[in-house]
Amino acid sequence: TGKTSYIERFNNTLRQRVGRLVRKTLSFSKKLENHIGAVWNFVHHYNALLRA
Repeated sequence: TGKTSYIERFNNTLRQRVGRLVRKTLSFSKKLENHIGAVWNFVHHYNALLRA
């Protein structure tokens, strides 16, 4: 469907820009709170750019 492409595009952008979701060695979070914070920070700024 049409909405699937938007979701897949967002998932791809998220994986490309947040290295914590891709690699296990260089950019990882020791604490779950830091991992959640990094993803939240990306989503917040991504949504802000879409609104602008």
